[in-house]
Amino acid sequence: MARRAADQQDYVDRLIEAMTGTYEPEVAEAKALAYRLRRLAHRMETDIKRELSPHGIELWELELLACLIRSRPGHQLSAGQLMAQLQLTSGAITNRVARLEGNGWLTREIDPNDRRSVLVTLTPAGMERAFEVFAIKTDAEFSLLSPIPLTAQRRINDDLRTVLIALEGQA
Repeated sequence: MARRAADQQDYVDRLIEAMTGTYEPEVAEAKALAYRLRRLAHRMETDIKRELSPHGIELWELELLACLIRSRPGHQLSAGQLMAQLQLTSGAITNRVARLEGNGWLTREIDPNDRRSVLVTLTPAGMERAFEVFAIKTDAEFSLLSPIPLTAQRRINDDLRTVLIALEGQA
């Protein structure tokens, strides 16, 4: 009979055991969760990048294109909106937009309603490129998270939503 995951130990359990007596139990539990979230996020990003690499697209490129695909109508956002959605600095957005513009995947122009703002618009080539590789990212995410039963995924999603709303506010 297979052992339940809760009956098994992972790397994080060993870390927490090594700190026994250092933290109150609820602090140790939060610390274990934080370690696992970071490790999972790192693993997910690494696996997705590996899967996307043969297709000649970076994860950040796909994420930026996805932001524009979701922005309807017109598939257009200001650089400031991209900055907020991707949680990047203005310099990072400028560099990334310039690179994707060079690929022909988007255009940028001065906002006619606010000359201080730049509007970034997805091109048909950018949309086509994104749709070519979306399934690869989705398959990698599903593969990594499929060991978790669907009911547990829903509970984890609900719990993480609660944390994010507490940190970022409601959408």
